[in-house]
Amino acid sequence: MRGFPPIVPYGADQTIYLVVESPGQQGVARQTECADIETVITDLLSGQFNDPIEVVAFNTLEHWTDDLSRDVAREIRCRCDIDGRDVPDYLEEFVDKTSA
Repeated sequence: MRGFPPIVPYGADQTIYLVVESPGQQGVARQTECADIETVITDLLSGQFNDPIEVVAFNTLEHWTDDLSRDVAREIRCRCDIDGRDVPDYLEEFVDKTSA
């Protein structure tokens, strides 16, 4: 993973989801925290993120991290297939790169 501390902070037992966006013209990657995986997927499909590169989860009590990018990309592709529409342009690279 890029740019995340090796130790997950202590705290209440909760899983935090982060969507990491590619550095834009400002050269800074944006990380946005989401409450649950459904929110991540919904926000991605609704255009809340322009150029996502990674979706990461970490648990504050159990001290684990996991890269969920592949699972999220597959779910996006699946939902688009079910709805009979193409993956949105702003998600195409993320889905193609991570769902293979």
